[in-house]
Amino acid sequence: MMDAPAAAVSPRALSPAGNHATATLKLIALFFMLIDHLGAVVFPSLREMRILGRIAFPIYCWCLVVGFHYTRSVPKYLLRILLTGVLVQPLYAIVMNHQTADKNLLLSFYLAKPNIFLTLFLGLLTIWAVRERKYGSHLWGPVITIALATLLRVDYGWRGVLFILLLYACRSSRPAIAAMMVAYFLFWGTGYSVTTSLFGVPLNLKQLPDWLSQPLSAFLRMETYGLMALPFILIPFRRNARMPLWLSYGIYPAHLLLVWLAKALILR
Repeated sequence: MMDAPAAAVSPRALSPAGNHATATLKLIALFFMLIDHLGAVVFPSLREMRILGRIAFPIYCWCLVVGFHYTRSVPKYLLRILLTGVLVQPLYAIVMNHQTADKNLLLSFYLAKPNIFLTLFLGLLTIWAVRERKYGSHLWGPVITIALATLLRVDYGWRGVLFILLLYACRSSRPAIAAMMVAYFLFWGTGYSVTTSLFGVPLNLKQLPDWLSQPLSAFLRMETYGLMALPFILIPFRRNARMPLWLSYGIYPAHLLLVWLAKALILR
């Protein structure tokens, strides 16, 4: 006699595995984002700063997935992310030198490359559509948001939005999160050249046998360094920082001001 099929588990009941200390994780992500943006604007020759900066985005995406699980109102969550992104966009465009040549100064800010909040906004829309499954939203929702990510040239592009979706799909199993991230970031890194030196140490992979140099070269590419975020995502912290909601959003423009100040002092 065949066993009865197991009852389907609601997506809402699947709690994220791993680290739920999102306040602390946001501070860690901001630290690495500050290093990344300083490397992009002030110290462009220090490639290692950009490499360390790859840690920030996966952590922010994980915080989004955890926040989505616990939030009482997804629309309010979406609105907070959208408003923050809109308000900081002029500062972001100025600090990162992303203004366009448009004569209208305000318009030039918003025609420039968007900040990370638009990527997170589209990612949150994607996983909300998948969870709710209204009118087939789990099918057409991701298609629309990924297309918008490409059209709007969001930070990290369509790959960033797709990563949020995959992270949400794997959220309830730490081995699944790890396996997905290794596979996805190896795929993501294929469009980048292999790192030839790290912190002044030459990396001459050609001197190694093929069975060793080929897998190593796959991990030594710019976006693949995002895998360094895995321990922060998978290993729970015993304590979480206490941070008011306004501060968790306000620290992003604060770090942009620090980059602007460093640019003004060092590059003047």
